[in-house]
Amino acid sequence: MVLSSVRPIATNGFKNLTRTFTSCRSLNAAQNPYLVFDRQAKRRQRDRAAIVNNGSRSTMVDYVRDEVADRLMERFIDIKRTFNTIVDLGSGPGHFSKLLTLDKVKNSVMVDHSAATLHRDPDSKFAVAVERIHADEERLLQVFDRNSQEAIVSCLSLHWVNDLPGILVQIQEALKSDGLFLGAMFGGDTLFELRTSLQLAEVEREGGISPHVSPMTDVRDVSNLLGRAGFTLLTVDIDEVRVAYPSMWELMDDLKDMGESNAVMGRRTFVHRDTLAAASAIYKELHGNEDGSIPATFQVIYMIGWKPAPSQPKALERGTSKINLQDIL
Repeated sequence: MVLSSVRPIATNGFKNLTRTFTSCRSLNAAQNPYLVFDRQAKRRQRDRAAIVNNGSRSTMVDYVRDEVADRLMERFIDIKRTFNTIVDLGSGPGHFSKLLTLDKVKNSVMVDHSAATLHRDPDSKFAVAVERIHADEERLLQVFDRNSQEAIVSCLSLHWVNDLPGILVQIQEALKSDGLFLGAMFGGDTLFELRTSLQLAEVEREGGISPHVSPMTDVRDVSNLLGRAGFTLLTVDIDEVRVAYPSMWELMDDLKDMGESNAVMGRRTFVHRDTLAAASAIYKELHGNEDGSIPATFQVIYMIGWKPAPSQPKALERGTSKINLQDIL
């Protein structure tokens, strides 16, 4: 999602430090246009977040994912169908699966790249039977056969996938005919306050900018990607979760404990102390609330798509309508 895990360093001994920082990628990234994120670094970040203090800090910062899981569940309940098994792709500790009830779903198969996160919470937290599979979400078809799943749900994991068009195709192929895909992912305006504050501070103090908030998909692209992947009966909408923090420092700490530190290839691993201090002041000046706190905006894109099936309703052919639109208007 978000902020790079930055290590502040003192500026003593760094005279005339004025340069433009650019996002550099490894040789593999140059060879593969879809290699944007370091998936192994992301796995280590999430493993570390899940085991620090026996996971107590990780549990305390579940509030954003829990809120999005609640809103995603509202959309799931509106679908008038019951399922024997769903796949919770990129499940984490099971934010969505914990909300499932037996009258809607019997079993949940949780898949996640981080073993520590996947096994953080005990089975007693779930109302339905759960199976946990430690696997890379980007290799879905190595875990499930084609045309094998009734429903696949993804709650806030797709923003770390390198090949988003490719994983959507894999999801579509793994679903049975008339199977459901329900997803939520962070959109491009997520943490825009933090992004702009860090950029302005780096321009002022260091003469250039470097990426600290990872690139995310724009809502305008999601419908096209779902359609290209072969989904039908598409529904895409956006929502925002806004959280108030005492300052930028608490926001940065919580993002790290969420396992949401930056994992962009060629990322910068430190930021000067005076740059961070300037960013904190700019954040409060530009975006601060009247009570002295600062807001952080998480834009969420919700999507629903179905694998094509002969039983699905289809649009009439052009010219076959029996109602004159002019009469309606």
